[in-house]
Amino acid sequence: MPVSDQKLYLLDYGAGNVRSLLNAVEKLGHRIEYIKTVEDFAKADKIIFPGVGAFGYAMRALNNSGFAEPLKAYIASGRPLMGICVGMQVLFEGSDESPAEPGLGIFEGRVELFDKKLKSVPHMGWNAAQVVHQENVLATAVPEIGEDSRYYFVHSYAVPYTGTGAQRGIVHSATRYVDQAVVSSVWSRNVFATQFHPEKSGPAGLALLRSFIEHDLVRPQSSAGELRMPGDIESALTVRVIACLDVRANDQGDLVVTKGDQYNVRESADKGGDVRNLGKPVDLAKRYYDEGADEIAFLNITSFRNLPFRDTPMLEVLRQASRSIFVPLTIGGGVRDSVDPDGEHVWPAVQVAGEYFRSGADKVSIGSDAVYAAEGYWQRKAEGLVPLDGSTAIEQIAERYGRQAVVISVDPRRVYVSSPEDASGHHVIRTAFPGPNGEQYCWYQCTVKGGREGRDTDVRQLVTACEALGAGEILLNCMDKDGTNSGYDIELISDTKAAVSIPVIASSGAGRPEHFSEAVEKTAVEAVLAAGIFHRREVPIVAVKKHMQEQGISIRSAEDGV
Repeated sequence: MPVSDQKLYLLDYGAGNVRSLLNAVEKLGHRIEYIKTVEDFAKADKIIFPGVGAFGYAMRALNNSGFAEPLKAYIASGRPLMGICVGMQVLFEGSDESPAEPGLGIFEGRVELFDKKLKSVPHMGWNAAQVVHQENVLATAVPEIGEDSRYYFVHSYAVPYTGTGAQRGIVHSATRYVDQAVVSSVWSRNVFATQFHPEKSGPAGLALLRSFIEHDLVRPQSSAGELRMPGDIESALTVRVIACLDVRANDQGDLVVTKGDQYNVRESADKGGDVRNLGKPVDLAKRYYDEGADEIAFLNITSFRNLPFRDTPMLEVLRQASRSIFVPLTIGGGVRDSVDPDGEHVWPAVQVAGEYFRSGADKVSIGSDAVYAAEGYWQRKAEGLVPLDGSTAIEQIAERYGRQAVVISVDPRRVYVSSPEDASGHHVIRTAFPGPNGEQYCWYQCTVKGGREGRDTDVRQLVTACEALGAGEILLNCMDKDGTNSGYDIELISDTKAAVSIPVIASSGAGRPEHFSEAVEKTAVEAVLAAGIFHRREVPIVAVKKHMQEQGISIRSAEDGV
């Protein structure tokens, strides 16, 4: 059948960002329709089944919509299916994430949780998918999956790779995360599925999507032969370089990218006192994608409280950006319970997040409300109550969309003290950078409202509470370092890394390529972020990656398909 005549459908059960997949398909010159009814399965020539979030939520949604059995019948008919992330996991018998919810049972095996004692969880970032077939036609049957390419992974649960038993007939590639090899793609007859996200994997991922859409990815009738053993799968996880864009309305009402010095985004009085304008959000984001940024973060620093939420400009920014940017997008600012100006429409935070996801975001960043949630968590513990009561935005978003979708943005500042006893019970470090009066100790005070208000909560209290509540990543800023170009706060990053088992992004203070490598080498941080030096082209992303590669740090380079 000519590609132009085939009917391509998307199976969306209502979780996470599918707009990026729609945009990727359109970018490749094809059209795709939603499966809306059971009858649509019979119309489909090919189906793409993306999934984000919790295994149990996905299976309940499939069963409640009446789609589970028609999906199994579609697979049995021999027509091609491509599953993505949770869309791959539900093809197995079940998951430790939701033990009471059986999977579709297309493949033998279960999905298991990574061991948090040995690594940061979720597995988040760019990694290789290594074909497990050795001397066989299958080894090169999908040339778009190659060991020189990197793909974007974000998951806490995975199918362990054994290379034996039933896996010999279905596993196509495996990936190592620290000490554990896991299945990264399966291929059985007409079913091809990936644990990684092709639609977020840049040119390499787009090439794989094109292969599924334009060719018949039916597994050749050939013996699987011998597979690589788990010990043969090498680790190839890269450190992420993230470009951050602070977005707000200027005095003329235009949406611009700006950057502050220690959170002040206005020019000096002798320059007019206007909001610094460093460019248009979508244009800058596209530039960073082209330059090789591994992720892009939009931080909305304007409230827009006078607008109905659906009219918030950031939603349109995401829609526009996701049309041409195929790496993960994070949106921060305004992810809280809100009410439209008419007072009639109430938006719970989980619905706010849902609108951002449907507009093209992959993750949401929570700032001030995370501090309030952490304070409530510790208060409930002190009162002998259950600390996790499901009332916070963190819990609700993580339950529906998965913990990998929730980023906690931390805005701390140093408070110097002469001795630990002077810190009122807060977690204290001995610093190599004494305070103004020679103080040898400090604690990091969390702030809210864009750094304008300090709270009686330290960073360690915040990040440990938020991890318990369900957050999947920490974006670690530092008010003292912001805009200084003097390097990251290594003491803060090291102390935070020691407190949590979820990934940490280093932010604030980078001024030259050496600062990025220093943060990675001294703290083992999973990602490094910068803003102003990228906006002003003082330090290009390419220069940062080149330097990191020269220092022996694994990065996604131009040769990886950027």
